[in-house]
Amino acid sequence: QVQLVESGGGLGQAGGSLRLSCAASGSIFRGNVMGWYRQAPGKQRELVATITTPFLGGGGSSTNYADSVKGRFTISRDNAKNTVSLQMNSLKPEDTAVYYCALNQRGTDYWGQGTQVTVSS
Repeated sequence: QVQLVESGGGLGQAGGSLRLSCAASGSIFRGNVMGWYRQAPGKQRELVATITTPFLGGGGSSTNYADSVKGRFTISRDNAKNTVSLQMNSLKPEDTAVYYCALNQRGTDYWGQGTQVTVSS
């Protein structure tokens, strides 16, 4: 079993920054994908960013971003600690949503409880 615990988020201003962090615990295997998704009121959950881990030690990670956040958000991870972070810069009111940490490994998706991000104009 895998548990994901998010932290960070809260209230930000347009043009400002916020940082989200997520810690994974339990049976974590190499080659997994961690990421962030978000769901705004009345909308479907959507991908924000993902980052992979290499199957073999020393390999690099690859990242993927939604077009709406490219150039503004940066995802990173610490494989030794099984944590993933999302640095959100140049925030926009449309970034307001509940942000969910996610981990996919061996065909199974795991989700955190979600953390609210609200951006005021």
